[in-house]
Amino acid sequence: MAKVLIAMSGGVDSSVAAVLLMEQGYEVSGATFKLFENEDIGIVDKTKTCCSLEDVLDAKSVAQRLGFRHDVFNFGELFQKDVIIPFAESYINGETPNPCIECNRSIKFEKFLERALLLEYDFIATGHYARNEYDEKSGRYLLKKAADHTKDQSYVLYTMSQEELSRTLFPLGGIKKSEIRAIAEEKSFVNAKKPDSQDICFVRDGDYAGFIEHTLGKTVTDGEFVDSNGNFLGKHQGIIRYTIGQRKGLGKTFGKPMYVVEINPDNNQVVLGNNEDLFSDSLLAGNVNLISIEELKEPMDVTVKARYKATEVPATIYPQKSGQIFVKFKEKQRAITPGQAAVFYQGDIVVGGGKILKRSNTNG
Repeated sequence: MAKVLIAMSGGVDSSVAAVLLMEQGYEVSGATFKLFENEDIGIVDKTKTCCSLEDVLDAKSVAQRLGFRHDVFNFGELFQKDVIIPFAESYINGETPNPCIECNRSIKFEKFLERALLLEYDFIATGHYARNEYDEKSGRYLLKKAADHTKDQSYVLYTMSQEELSRTLFPLGGIKKSEIRAIAEEKSFVNAKKPDSQDICFVRDGDYAGFIEHTLGKTVTDGEFVDSNGNFLGKHQGIIRYTIGQRKGLGKTFGKPMYVVEINPDNNQVVLGNNEDLFSDSLLAGNVNLISIEELKEPMDVTVKARYKATEVPATIYPQKSGQIFVKFKEKQRAITPGQAAVFYQGDIVVGGGKILKRSNTNG
């Protein structure tokens, strides 16, 4: 009987994933990650836990109900080094990062799989909505969208390696969310009605700027709003408080709608412009990971998702000598944002993806 170690967040998805694995005949154990102390994220009141004790207890309750072992893995030091600090530094560098992607890459798959293999498990599993399979023709493991496209999470998994895909199970890949809730109710899980997490787990009350300043131990200085020609428009409150496409919360009125179209950390300026200035027909992606192919040797027609909630749009991807990928959209796209990920698809199959380095207009 194959042994599986499932990552249990304390939520309903991973809990039901454990049920399905047991029904499929696997020997299941569970593990919950301890990623930070409340003090690490600026919570002094120890009665207010965040993604820690309550979630661990919910996961442990489910494991006890199902009759399998549950452990807590302390990845706090790694999480601080590989996720939290890079997240804060990205904002300082004028980017808008997606920390869930980096957490999946460095913690939930790389380090978790390493720990599971050390403990002699055959596979790891998670409650992600995605599918993976081995393709005989290419000899590669494929990452595919979930059957329920409304819940698909393949976008945040594009960094997975062939080894990780070969050792990972996604029990929820073919199931709808409504079915998940029904199974949890049937099993009388303590978390059956627990709402899905929405915000970044380590940023309390959505105060990104406060979190970044607390993490890096410094106050971000004010700077200038300018237009595309460099003309002074006013003072901003620090570049970490702005993201591409933002209109509200600028702290100043201009007599017409103005949007953040560029963030320049080198001279501490935020460039404002019209809505039309937000559209671009191409981007450059770095830190590329390819899944369905080993190497991009020639242009490929794909669809591209340029942020988690975005709709896929047609584009052509071009290999660059640097290993980066140039993406040319069929139609101009709004608010392409450095720091986010561009993920490439062919149908349900994830070709790969990379971090957006910059956007551009090849047609002027």
